[in-house]
Amino acid sequence: MMLCKLSLKNIKKSIKDYAIYFFTLILGISIFYVFNALESQTIMLNISSSTKEIIKLLVSILSGVSIFVSFILGFLIIYASRFLMKRRNKEFGIYLTLGMSKRKISLILFIETLVIGILSLGVGLILGIVLSQFMSLIVANMFDADLTNFTFVFSGSATVKTIIYFSIMYLIVMIFNTLSVSKCKLIDLLNDAKKSEVIKLKNPFICIVVFILACIILGKAYLLVTTDISTLSEFKDILIPIALGSIATFLIFWSLSGLILRIVKSNKKLYYKGLNSFTLREFSSKINTMVFSTTIICLMLFVTICLLSSCLTVKNSMNKNLRKLAPVDAMFTITMNMDRDYTYYKNYGYNDNQIKNSKYKVIDMFNIFNFDITSYFKEYIEVNTYATKDLTMNHTLGSKLNEIRSKYPFLAYDTRESIMKISDYNKVARFYGNREYSLNSNEYIIVADFKSMIEVRNVALKNREVINLFGHTLKPKYDYCVDGFLEMSSQHINTGIIVVADNIIDEDYLVLNHLLGNYKTNNQEEIIKLENSINDLDKNSKTKDYLLPSGSTKLSIKEATVGLSSMVTFIGLYLGIIFLISSAAILGLKELSEASDNREKFQVLRRIGTDEKLINKSLFTETFIFFMTPLVLALIHSVFGIIFALKVLEVFGTEELLPSIIMTSIFIVIIYGGYFLITYQSRKNIIKEKY
Repeated sequence: MMLCKLSLKNIKKSIKDYAIYFFTLILGISIFYVFNALESQTIMLNISSSTKEIIKLLVSILSGVSIFVSFILGFLIIYASRFLMKRRNKEFGIYLTLGMSKRKISLILFIETLVIGILSLGVGLILGIVLSQFMSLIVANMFDADLTNFTFVFSGSATVKTIIYFSIMYLIVMIFNTLSVSKCKLIDLLNDAKKSEVIKLKNPFICIVVFILACIILGKAYLLVTTDISTLSEFKDILIPIALGSIATFLIFWSLSGLILRIVKSNKKLYYKGLNSFTLREFSSKINTMVFSTTIICLMLFVTICLLSSCLTVKNSMNKNLRKLAPVDAMFTITMNMDRDYTYYKNYGYNDNQIKNSKYKVIDMFNIFNFDITSYFKEYIEVNTYATKDLTMNHTLGSKLNEIRSKYPFLAYDTRESIMKISDYNKVARFYGNREYSLNSNEYIIVADFKSMIEVRNVALKNREVINLFGHTLKPKYDYCVDGFLEMSSQHINTGIIVVADNIIDEDYLVLNHLLGNYKTNNQEEIIKLENSINDLDKNSKTKDYLLPSGSTKLSIKEATVGLSSMVTFIGLYLGIIFLISSAAILGLKELSEASDNREKFQVLRRIGTDEKLINKSLFTETFIFFMTPLVLALIHSVFGIIFALKVLEVFGTEELLPSIIMTSIFIVIIYGGYFLITYQSRKNIIKEKY
C-alpha cells in the first residue's frame, strides 16, 4: 500500500516530465485505434458489394501494417522509458541509500508504468474513438457513400487489438525497467547528474573535406533520382541512390558537428552576443553525441514528407482524373481479324473457333450472345483501331531510335503502333468533349497523355521523322504530341495513337472495334444490375466459340480508383504520421534528457545574474535549432524525393501536388510543432527546479 502511494505521488510530482511521454502514448494509441477501426466505421455506409470487398482488403493490409507500426511504437516507448529512468537516477540512489531494496524500486516502477499505461490507454482510446467518427466522414467521402444512416460507431475489435498490442509493449517496458534497476550501482546513480559531455573538437580540415565529399555524394544521389531516372529500371537500382543519400546525410551531420562551433566562433560579434556562446556550445554538445540518431531522424522525416505528399497527390489526382478520363458510362472492345496472327493468338490460349469467328464487331457479338446492348444506350458511337507489323515504335522514332534506346533501354520498341482514322478520333473527341483535329493526306499526328512517353515521342517529332504506312509516306503535322485518349481509365495510360487521314487506312488491318455509350438511366442500382447482367454473359456456353467483348465502365473504373487511392492514402497516412511522431518524440526526449543533466548550468547562469528572459530565449533558440536541423535537410531531400515519386506516379497525374504539400505541411506543423512546444515548455520547467 505504501509503495502504491509513493508511486502515485511520484507520478504527480513528475507530471511535467511525463508530458511528452503521455503525449506520445496518447497519439500512438489514438492513431492505432483509428486505423484499426476502419472496418467498423464502414458498416453504416451504403456501399456496393465490390466496394465492401475493397474495404475488406484495405482492412487486411492495414492490419499487417499495424504489426510494423507496433514495433516502431514499442521501440519509442522503450526509448522514452530510458529517459524517465535516467531522469530519476538520483532519486533511485537515495532510495537505495535509505535501505530500500532493488526489488521494491522495481515494484514502484511497475506500479508507475501500470498507472501511466492505464491512463494513456484510456485517454488515447477516448481520443481515438472521437477521431474515428471524423475518419468515417473521410471514408464516406472517399468511397462516395450514402451517409443517411450515419451513427456513432464504437469498434470493439479495434479496442481489444489496441489494448493487447499496447499491453505487450508496457510489459516489455516493465521487464526492461526491472533489468535496468537490477544492474544499477549506487555510486553511479548518485553521481550521474555530475557527469557531463566533453565536446571533442574535430579537425576542421577533415570536417571540410568530409562535408565537400558528402555534398558530391548527395549530388550524385539527387542526379540519379531526377535526370538519370532511366537507369533505375529495377528495384535494386533504386537502392543505390538511397544508400548514397543515407551515407551523405550521416557525413553532413558528422562534419557540421565539428564545423558549426568553429564557424560561429570566428565571428566574435555574433558568438559573444547575449547567450549565443552558451547556446551554441549546448547545441554542439548534443549534435556531437547524436550524429547517427540525427541521421535516422532526418531520413524518417524525409520518408514522412514523401509518403504524405505522394499518397495525397495520388488520391487527389485519381479523383480528378476520374472526371476527365472516364467521361462516358461504358466502353466495350472486341479483337478482330485474329487469323492474321494465328500463331500469336493461339499461343495466348485462344482456340481455333474463336480465332476463326473474330470477324464480328461489338454490337454484332453482343447480338450473338442474345444481348441487345444498344437498347440500353441513349447515345453511342463505334470506332476502329488498326495495327500492322510494318509500323512499330522502331519506325516512328526513325533516326532518333538509337539515341532514345540508349536512354530508355527497357521500352518495348517492337510493339505495333495503334492507328486510327482522323474521322474516328474526332468522333471520340466530340463524344468526350475533347479537341478535334484536321489532317492533310500526307500528315499524321500522335495523340498521347502519358507524360514520359510524350517526352520520348517528342524527340522524334521535333526531328520531323516521317513514317511509311500502307504505301504512303507521312510527315508529322506537329512537332509534339497532342493531348487526348481513347481508352477510358482513371490514369494517364495513352502512350500514343497514330492518327492519319481516312484514305490512308487499309481496312484489312482492322484490329479492334470499340463501342462507347451513355446509359439511358442514371439510377445507380439499375446500372449495377445492367453491368452484372453483362458480366454474367461470360458464363454463356458460346464463349467456347466466340469472344465476348471486354468492357470498362465508369462505375467499375470508379470503384477500382477509389480502392487503389484509398489503400495508398490510408497506408501513407498511417506510416507517415507514425514516423513523424517517432522522429519528433526522439528529439524531444533527447532534449529533456539533456535538460535534466545540464540543469546545474542554468543555475550557474542565474547565480551570475543572467536575466530569466535571456535564459528562456537561449533555451528556445537551442531547442528550435535542434528540431530544425534534421527537418531542414529532410526538406531538401524531399524536393528531389518528390520529383522522383512524381516520375514514378505520373501515370496517375501530378496536377494536385500543391494541395498535397499544403496538407503535409499542416501535419508537420501540428505534430512536429506540437512536440517542439511541449519540449520547450518541459525544459523550461526542468531548469527552474532547485538543484
